[in-house]
Amino acid sequence: MTTLEDAKVTPVVLGGARGGPSVPTLRKDRYWVQPVVTVTVLTAFVAYSSWAAFVNKNYYVGADMHRNLISPFYSPCLTQSCVPGSHPGTVITWWTISPALLILIFPLGFRLTCYYYRKAYYRSFWLAPPACAVSDAHGSYTGETRFPLLLQNIHRYFFYILLIFNTILTIDAVVAFQQPGVGIGISVGTVVLLINASLLWLYSISCHACRHLCGGGVKQFSKSPIRHRVWTALTPLNARHMLFAWMSLVFVAFTDLYIRLVASGTISDYGFHF
Repeated sequence: MTTLEDAKVTPVVLGGARGGPSVPTLRKDRYWVQPVVTVTVLTAFVAYSSWAAFVNKNYYVGADMHRNLISPFYSPCLTQSCVPGSHPGTVITWWTISPALLILIFPLGFRLTCYYYRKAYYRSFWLAPPACAVSDAHGSYTGETRFPLLLQNIHRYFFYILLIFNTILTIDAVVAFQQPGVGIGISVGTVVLLINASLLWLYSISCHACRHLCGGGVKQFSKSPIRHRVWTALTPLNARHMLFAWMSLVFVAFTDLYIRLVASGTISDYGFHF
């Protein structure tokens, strides 16, 4: 039988470089790969979406091609400058530039204040810090208590607005089954819009704000069984929020690109009708 007195004691020696300006980290792995990838993907998305928003053309495939496809960057197209067929009956007459600039404020605001994306761009663009056990690039820390980071608290309100946008994009996907001049049909564009809407819904309902809305404020789940069921169902999705964030980001850009290529006549939207 081994007693405490018989056990060997391994001395703990503190000292040596522990990080800081001269030695930012003792890590030997490629911890910098993830921040670099994040910077690359986010920069590419911002560059593409900015160009797509300002170019203000080739965002709708209409009756002349027997399709009803609209880019998610331009939906809902509410300005008077929207191409015929791409907007509902009510339009905004005072907005004279690209309608996408009026729309993208809300998806951009939702992603910019998203809890996961905060971690992503704090670490990659601001190096605050770039990874665990790596020195912060900044000499002081104030959290999100000052402007402009104080605006991160409005994330939940962007979440409510995005539910409306997701509903509109879902309607766009359903309407895409209508092929003017030929009837009801399915095409590659229809499938693309359906996948895009699905990924955006998964990204939204896996959001921390959604999970908190459904059950985060409940003090006793036994008194709120329905909210508990919803909260329980959303929890596994919340664990994959990062995955849905990246998938929906890449695919919404792909959706715009696909519709843009079809609208410009570069490619054909293959499909069939009933």
